[in-house]
Amino acid sequence: MRTGRTVRNTLIGLVAALALAACGSSGTDAAKSGNAAGLEKTELNIGIVPVPSTAPLFIAQERGFFKAEGLTIKTETIQAPQAVMPKIINGGIDAFLTSYISLITISDSGATKLKMLAESQQGAPGISGVIVVKDSPIKDPKDLKGKTIAVNALKGLGEVTLSAQLKVHGLAPTDVKLVPVPFAEQLAQLKAGTVDAAWLTEPYISAAQKDLGGRLLVDTLSGPTEGLPLDGWATTADWLTKYPKTAAAFQRAIAKAQQIAATDRQALNKAITTYIKIPAEVASTMAMGTFSTSLNPTRIQRVADLLNEFQVVKNKVDATTLVAAPPQ
Repeated sequence: MRTGRTVRNTLIGLVAALALAACGSSGTDAAKSGNAAGLEKTELNIGIVPVPSTAPLFIAQERGFFKAEGLTIKTETIQAPQAVMPKIINGGIDAFLTSYISLITISDSGATKLKMLAESQQGAPGISGVIVVKDSPIKDPKDLKGKTIAVNALKGLGEVTLSAQLKVHGLAPTDVKLVPVPFAEQLAQLKAGTVDAAWLTEPYISAAQKDLGGRLLVDTLSGPTEGLPLDGWATTADWLTKYPKTAAAFQRAIAKAQQIAATDRQALNKAITTYIKIPAEVASTMAMGTFSTSLNPTRIQRVADLLNEFQVVKNKVDATTLVAAPPQ
């Protein structure tokens, strides 16, 4: 078994490797205006997150889908849109990968209005959940009452989906204590016992099982949350109004890549291994969500309703206001 420091460094390496890959992406440091194919803008800076949902963008890049639409893509690694909101608002980042929960909470806060251009993944069993170490006295979800659980961010996907699962087991969100801990540090804290459990996503679940003998106690994308839309490519409503043809070009390119990700696991694994730097043996066996080929407001409404139920947002959200129009 690796030491806690080794585990942490390995996972940090995943993020660092993606950051290096992003620096080598095509494009220039400054986004430029252009009129190729009638586009208002041809060079885009896209915020990416080191998770499998990013893979379709790299598939589109590798197969020339963006080039065919007259677009040049530069990427910038981010951890969450909240951390780079000034850059998103001023147009320094044109579009970015975000969870629906972040998209809705940012819009609800009044910081800016966001629109989803294309969905990446829907949830499926096995891709996120609450992990405990193999010798933990916590044997059942009800045993989580009064326990401390690490999540990567408060009021995020982990908190919302866990709250829905706790409800099934007769617990309220206030019955547990959630503490924010970056994914790359969670395994070390689990091993040290500073947290009782941790909410993780892949590939961190696989790492916990391999390095700590971790047990998946609660699958947070099963039962009431199975198939929940997770994330996608978003931009601000103002950017969408300013660059409608560019947005449509981006949507068309991503749509082609989403279709490949949804139907060709080998191509998906290649992108995850090459660009997101998840080891091939992990990529080939880890659970994956469903890669979406459409934006469905009815499906998205499930997320909005959960946020309302658990009082994460102040206002009731109509999902039809969250999505961009499909490309013409």
